[in-house]
Amino acid sequence: MILIDGNFGEGGGSIVRIALALSTITQQPFEVKGIRKGRKVPGLKAQHLYGIRALGELSGATSEGAALGSESLKFFPGRLQGRTISIDIGTAGSITLLLQSVLLPSLFANAKVRLKLTGGTDVQWSPSIDYFCNVLLPHIRNFCENIEVNVLQRGYFPRGGGKVEVKITPKFKIDGFPEFHEFLQHLLAQEKSIELSDQQNLLMIKGISHASKDLEQAKVAERQASAARASLGSLMVPVQIRSEYANALSTGSGITIWAIFSSRKDEIDTAHPMALGSDALGERGKRAEEIGRDAAKKLLHENEQKVVCDRHLADMLIPYLALFGGSLRTSEITNHTLTNIYVCEQFLGKRFNVDEQKKTINSVTS
Repeated sequence: MILIDGNFGEGGGSIVRIALALSTITQQPFEVKGIRKGRKVPGLKAQHLYGIRALGELSGATSEGAALGSESLKFFPGRLQGRTISIDIGTAGSITLLLQSVLLPSLFANAKVRLKLTGGTDVQWSPSIDYFCNVLLPHIRNFCENIEVNVLQRGYFPRGGGKVEVKITPKFKIDGFPEFHEFLQHLLAQEKSIELSDQQNLLMIKGISHASKDLEQAKVAERQASAARASLGSLMVPVQIRSEYANALSTGSGITIWAIFSSRKDEIDTAHPMALGSDALGERGKRAEEIGRDAAKKLLHENEQKVVCDRHLADMLIPYLALFGGSLRTSEITNHTLTNIYVCEQFLGKRFNVDEQKKTINSVTS
């Protein structure tokens, strides 16, 4: 059994999420202690528990210590099976964080996987659903036959109620390999890898500004978009930010924007996407214009670093980099990123060379 320090590095919940995903793929059980030990409210949160439940349904996995607030967990993986599962977090627990546990294993199931998820789509301390769909997902598409994500309803804090359906058609099926090492070598031999180096030409900015229906009269979505658009004017490229309103259970708003770059030619390369992303959530007492400016300010800061992999995308791509190979340069190698590397290497051995001065991460393929 693999032993994992739940207080390593930034000591956050991603340690458990990534461990769950890699345990399921590698078929290695693990035990983690000190889960979120340094947090104000330590232990497992709802999205961890529902990630465990989802993997139980997908693979027959079992666990010990899977309770709200538990600071230790033992997880025993089962064999992946393609099927349809429905998970209702019951609160505004983050759907995108839940997907960090479930999506990666689903790529390697023996048949199609359909996930029907209910919870928070746009909540604090997690990627927005629009960031997931427009910044992270284009990279994941390279590693499966097809993946579709449909946002049926937004869910804001505190009631959640957001509904997202994810349909995955696997390309690489793990059950055809007697040993995980053979499967890993098969993945690394593919032409697809993650290659995110320096910027080429900035082509355009796109985005989605959204709010609950009760904020429509105040034009919150439009004001967020307008402020972001004005702040991004110095980039001298088209800025397309769509405004929309949702019939959500709780009042809320947010904006996600992403900068799209060319590869070697002055055109969008869908096979090797290059986009920086940022998002911001509405807050009670904070004007919509400030929210739009906050998102734009974060994007402008990332763009100034001359990279095409923002610091949040870097930490989310680490498990995919470990399995498919490649390299990236990011604006900042965060403690979150280094912690995710730690977890991956507990299951896979030495997988990365990190140069914190150059802010580069290269996979080890041998």
